[in-house]
Amino acid sequence: MFDAAYAYHARFKPQALVVSREDAIVFERYDAGFGAGAPHALYSGTKSFWGVAAIEAQHDELLRLDEPVSETFEAWKSDAWKASVTLRMLLQLVAGVPFGGLGASVPPYAKALDVQLRAAPGTAFTYGGIPLQIFGAVFAVKLQAAGLTPHEYLRRRVLDPADVAIARWRTLSDGTNPLPTGAFTTARDWVAYGRFVCDRRTRYAQCFRGSAANPRYGLCWWLQLPGTPADLFYASGSGGQALYVIPSLGLIAVRFGAGGSFNHAAFIKRLVQDAQSA
Repeated sequence: MFDAAYAYHARFKPQALVVSREDAIVFERYDAGFGAGAPHALYSGTKSFWGVAAIEAQHDELLRLDEPVSETFEAWKSDAWKASVTLRMLLQLVAGVPFGGLGASVPPYAKALDVQLRAAPGTAFTYGGIPLQIFGAVFAVKLQAAGLTPHEYLRRRVLDPADVAIARWRTLSDGTNPLPTGAFTTARDWVAYGRFVCDRRTRYAQCFRGSAANPRYGLCWWLQLPGTPADLFYASGSGGQALYVIPSLGLIAVRFGAGGSFNHAAFIKRLVQDAQSA
């Protein structure tokens, strides 16, 4: 079972492949000395937490996805482009923020807020970490009255209910944790997060709607690839880290690797073929 998916995964510095179907682990394999209990860096896979957290915060009336950043930070009102940026645009990576803020270059909130936009908000998709840090700056202000940080809110409202443990987070120079990257967790815990989101996908439906600028990216989740199931959504991190969710097949899969030119579409096609032939 899942031989084709594993064979493709094994070509690209494999460390872990775990597949769950209908709440049961049906395939689990670890390689290159990597064990089931070892936490792995999610890199940009960390982004997948924040669209979900934003929707919970909207339910809790802490924020509105379509509110402008300038409602929280007055300085953004003096720039015509910045004045029109909403939290949804930040999470969809269409706020006009330039490329940057990846890996070790994630800026603290204050520096992220000073960024100069390079495109009219809503017109262009630009992948990067800075928009998530701007969202984090807004979210941090919203949470001050509750005495919480964005990461503490995420743990209370999403991760604890999902029974997901984050082994550790990276820390920035100002002592805060980054939003777009920095989480370390086990493969089974990331599978559990995928199952939690899958089971609540109606509640989180806005996460899986793309923008006009990029129909394939929702609120911090990548969406359907050519030749894959229409309801696919997934999280992706540097070096071939991935969490795949295919509700129509009841499938959740997590892949950890040590680098290489891993192709999501090629892997997903094999995963689907294996599931359909099982």
